[in-house]
Amino acid sequence: MNKYGKFAQDTWKMTAPTQYSLIPDPEEWFRRLGEEAAQRVEELTREIAGPDSMTDSFLQKYGRLTASQNQAEEIVRAEMLTPDEMETEGDEAEEDEVDRRSRELWEANQETLRLQRELLDAYRDAERDHYNQTS
Repeated sequence: MNKYGKFAQDTWKMTAPTQYSLIPDPEEWFRRLGEEAAQRVEELTREIAGPDSMTDSFLQKYGRLTASQNQAEEIVRAEMLTPDEMETEGDEAEEDEVDRRSRELWEANQETLRLQRELLDAYRDAERDHYNQTS
């Protein structure tokens, strides 16, 4: 199995274990997927890199081809090697906890704002009293 197949297999195991468990022969399936991905990376790399320029130095050409391959691999990983839907365990409990914490933070923020307003009002009253006493 090539690096693309291994990446896909590890990704599916981690992010979509239920879907992964439904694949009859995961080793063969991901081996084939890896081969298809390698072919697609090669095609995309050529497309992205475009034609060679007679004026490019060796390093310029190497840089252009390397950047093109990296971009092609990124595209293939997103389009071919990751499951369409990722599973996460405990989503509802995590969401409830996040909602609870968000609500607590919001309430604490509101209380802070209320106290700031009270303090500002008290400061304004003190300033007004001081102004009235000096005039």
